[in-house]
Amino acid sequence: MPQLDPSVWPTQLFWLVLTFSILYLVIWRVALPRIGEVLEARQRKLDDDLKKATALKEEAEAILAEYEKMRADAQASAHEELRAAHDALKEEAERETQALAARLNSQTEEAEARIAAAKSAALASLEGTVSEVVVAATEKLIGVKAGEQEVTRVVGQVMGDQTKGGAH
Repeated sequence: MPQLDPSVWPTQLFWLVLTFSILYLVIWRVALPRIGEVLEARQRKLDDDLKKATALKEEAEAILAEYEKMRADAQASAHEELRAAHDALKEEAERETQALAARLNSQTEEAEARIAAAKSAALASLEGTVSEVVVAATEKLIGVKAGEQEVTRVVGQVMGDQTKGGAH
């Protein structure tokens, strides 16, 4: 094997140093700058992507905060409108109730007045009829014809006591 022959080692060492030197220069001047550029470009892209991601995250958080605020405002507004509607309906119901109560009171008073008038009219017509019946009954029962004025006075007195007693 010629590589193991010590007489050719100096030439082999020369070519070894020359080859590795050229290879080292090619790698140092051509390959390493390109690899460095690729790594730098990759790092820049990663940094840009991280900046974009951070900006998008902040924007998303701002949008979420704005959405939450809008939702809370809308909810508060809806709650306020519901409360206002409830209060308005309650006031309307109270007005209707008061109007109905006033109308019923008025109708009750009118009915009581009509009843009192009817009662007075009935008692007045009854007084004359009672006087006639008393005159006819005393004449038939005891054979004495009572004076109409006296009977009317007594019947009026009794009917007056009846009216006063019936009013209580």
